[in-house]
Amino acid sequence: MKLRAVMADDEDLARRVMREYLSKVPDIEIVAECSNGFEAVKAINEAKPDVVFLDVQMPKLDGFEVLELIDNPAAVVFVTAFDQYAMRAFDAAAVDYLLKPFGEERLRASLERVRTRLRDTRPVELHRDLKQASRAPGEYLERIVVKDGPRVHVIPAGNLDYAEAQDDYLALRSDGKSWLKQQTISSLESALDPRRFIRLHRSYLVNVERIARIDANTKDTWLAVLNDGSKIPVSRAGYGKFREIIGDDS
Repeated sequence: MKLRAVMADDEDLARRVMREYLSKVPDIEIVAECSNGFEAVKAINEAKPDVVFLDVQMPKLDGFEVLELIDNPAAVVFVTAFDQYAMRAFDAAAVDYLLKPFGEERLRASLERVRTRLRDTRPVELHRDLKQASRAPGEYLERIVVKDGPRVHVIPAGNLDYAEAQDDYLALRSDGKSWLKQQTISSLESALDPRRFIRLHRSYLVNVERIARIDANTKDTWLAVLNDGSKIPVSRAGYGKFREIIGDDS
């Protein structure tokens, strides 16, 4: 079968090399070339390719953030000069991982893996398996990406005020604005630094630096008052976590 491909790499030379190699493969067509993460998300969602050759380190969005934002199933091959991303790439269900510089034979072997994956995996399963890659212990998100129609917002983690669980979505509050992101509150909690973000309630994850005070509400509940005046419910467990973080043993 003929494969439709998108290439995303911020290095012009790398794209030229990949283009030259792929030009010698008769059953593949390059439908888009991208030089940053924003372009990659737009091209993948519009062109709906069979395979994406995705650089890890790119301006605006990195390769793993691109994966979070694509809507259609595609086989993904990560391409990078840094081998430390290999485990994350396979955790993200990538078909292959090309370490620069690579030769034509290595690329052809990668394409065979792509064809096998596409032949043996249903599109729904392929899309489901493309997930945010796990992070190494002690490594936490520095920014959160949110798709808003055709636009993509990048929220620095330190600018997040709080996240509220709403069914299968999160309402993210930052700088006086709110965005919806399809993600569970537990997965976001595990991705953020627990010294900076605390689960005050089953439905709320709060930036500790935004908490102005915590007031008693009922016998076993409290209300966290944030710097902007927002009030967040606090459970007994959440109150205990808060006291641990601030070092209050009283």
